[in-house]
Amino acid sequence: MSRPASFHLPRSLEGSLSRRDFLWLMGVAGSAVLLPLSGCAIDPVTGQKTLVGMSEEQEKSLDKRQSPNQFSSDLGAVQDAGLNRYVQEVGTTLWSKSQRPQMPYSARVLNANYVNAYTFPGGSMGVTRGIMLEMNNEDELAALLGHEIGHVNARHSAERAGRELLANVALTAAGVAIASSENGRQYLPLLQPLSQIGASALLAKYSRDNEREADSLGLDYLVAGGYNPDGMAGLMNMLRSESRQKPGLLETMFASHPMSEERYQTARLTAEQKYAGQRGRPTRRERYLDNTAGLRRIQPTVESCQKGEALMAKKQLPQAEDQFGLALRHTHDDYAANVLMAKALMAQKKNREADPYLAAAKSIYPGEAQAVHLSGLAKLALRQPEAALAEFVAYDKLLPGNPSTLFFVGAANENMGNKREAANYYSRYLQSGAQGSEAQFAVTRLRDWKVIK
Repeated sequence: MSRPASFHLPRSLEGSLSRRDFLWLMGVAGSAVLLPLSGCAIDPVTGQKTLVGMSEEQEKSLDKRQSPNQFSSDLGAVQDAGLNRYVQEVGTTLWSKSQRPQMPYSARVLNANYVNAYTFPGGSMGVTRGIMLEMNNEDELAALLGHEIGHVNARHSAERAGRELLANVALTAAGVAIASSENGRQYLPLLQPLSQIGASALLAKYSRDNEREADSLGLDYLVAGGYNPDGMAGLMNMLRSESRQKPGLLETMFASHPMSEERYQTARLTAEQKYAGQRGRPTRRERYLDNTAGLRRIQPTVESCQKGEALMAKKQLPQAEDQFGLALRHTHDDYAANVLMAKALMAQKKNREADPYLAAAKSIYPGEAQAVHLSGLAKLALRQPEAALAEFVAYDKLLPGNPSTLFFVGAANENMGNKREAANYYSRYLQSGAQGSEAQFAVTRLRDWKVIK
């Protein structure tokens, strides 16, 4: 975020402020650096004081609020109860050995096809089906989960929030000053995003020091849980090999978890030196293969989806459509493949053709929200606002609290001719602190309708 001196309102809003109002707002932002900052806590791993921007309760609260949206963006947990139960059991063995066993940990396999794993600060973990297909045994899975538990125990998200809090104290304080000012209450929504932390921020790239610490802690938990310490080196060797053979497949993994030869060598040497006596433990390969058998049966589907998503990223939409078609020919009832096919079609403005795939996806996985949201968007594009509104209402029941729902409910009402209702939802959307093109559109509509100046 910018320093106060370079703070800018969205361009679409500048014209709605008088010069006096604009100078007042800048004056508040410039004077806010006088507010004090506090946020020290004891690191549960080192026992030393550290600057954190979130309390433990805030970590849990943010996790609870943000993780469902991220898991849904990754197409939800796989509909294989046995596989999810297995991953949860492995995780339970590990987090009971950690410094923060009281955290509300959970783990699930996600329908996402890319190779990655991540955790929210309260311990909600997602492991993609893409990476599950690349690992060779349970010890590598335990190493992966142990690494994520390490991030939770070292409070890396909270520490990063503390550093960002220091960097942005002026703007955070400006929000407080504005909230307490009669003149500034009308501008409070503009500064609300400064105090909000979204999923993308919580899952942002960790530093190399963070990764080293998570590796070390993960290896400790791995061994304490009865696993072979070579599992960590095996996991890193797999990622290292895959990065050479399929660099695009691990792009997201390395964006949030920077990999290096040094990390692999450190894991190998630690296993050989610190944990030499535990290297004779069995690697539990058969147990891993038994529990992932259902997932491995649809590996051709996952691989076709991976190719299709890579083509979509390159804007090669007809070719992506072909790959998703291959995925569906192999597994016609795969939720992810149906959603991705619909996305490829919608990106080509083939909304009517996308509709059957979205209907299939909703039937296959009634409890997952992304297909419902996309169906609402498709119906808006097809000028079916009543049907779109029904989809967005259903989406909000499945995944409540997503501010974008307010915008699309407003758009559906506008297309139905209900300007009063549309204005209400557009206003609520802006009050949530939303930014971007949708927010600019909402402001334009409210100005056109004389709701705001």
